[in-house]
Amino acid sequence: MARPSLRQSVALGSRRYDCTNRALVMGILNRTPDSFFDRGATWALDDLLAKADALVRAGADLLDVGGVKAGPGPEVGEEEELERVVPTVEALSARFDVPLSVDTWRASVAEAAYAAGAVLGNDISGFADPRYLDVAARAGASVVATHIRLAPRVADPEPSYPDGDVVAAVERYLRERLAWAVQAGIPRERVVLDAGLDLGKSAAHSLELLQRSDRLAAIGQTLLLSASNKTFLGALLGLEVGERRDASLAAVALGVSRGCRIVRVHDVAGTRRVVDVLAGILEA
Repeated sequence: MARPSLRQSVALGSRRYDCTNRALVMGILNRTPDSFFDRGATWALDDLLAKADALVRAGADLLDVGGVKAGPGPEVGEEEELERVVPTVEALSARFDVPLSVDTWRASVAEAAYAAGAVLGNDISGFADPRYLDVAARAGASVVATHIRLAPRVADPEPSYPDGDVVAAVERYLRERLAWAVQAGIPRERVVLDAGLDLGKSAAHSLELLQRSDRLAAIGQTLLLSASNKTFLGALLGLEVGERRDASLAAVALGVSRGCRIVRVHDVAGTRRVVDVLAGILEA
């Protein structure tokens, strides 16, 4: 296992985290009725808050709230997303002393979420909204730059990349988005990168990107891994969504060993044990 050569840190709100050897665990909270994983189990706010409490007690370092699923589905307008997300962030901020992330590609939703207590904008569109970075910079928020080939909610059944090199394409894209964020006035310690597994990628593309996480981590930014229960893991052994827990933990172990330093997951308890063991190994 390669030992990181440089100290690595990330800023989330007023907190600074040393991620040289230790990954942060981001717990997923879906304020949606149609999530691919929980199928609306935390759609009701009381249910979501109970889930959040369980995630924090299990060791989540931060919580990620989303009001619209990434994949195709019924249209969710801006006002509806705001109604789903903002009261949720307000309630979480009042109850838990952990950084809050808002999973949205709309600058207006991110702006309202920052005002409600969120400190991280997790944007799977690659900053397609031209106001996104300016809003984050004014709020002093951190951002996640995620690679996607087309756009959120748009099916992409046969993705392809120049010369068949998905890793090179994703690296170029993430370097470009990092430059955009810095130019907008966001400090580098507040910019996180995500390869966007399953977003405009075949299963083979996502597996290759996971395997080459070390190349993307070499960009020098905190690298987020969002692999939990995703389709590319199910394709390995023909696993249905509810059968992918062990595959998800294996992906975390590989990703962290190759440089990922935030892991976005459904199973916080299992992931907490994996990343703590890896930290012990890296720090030995």
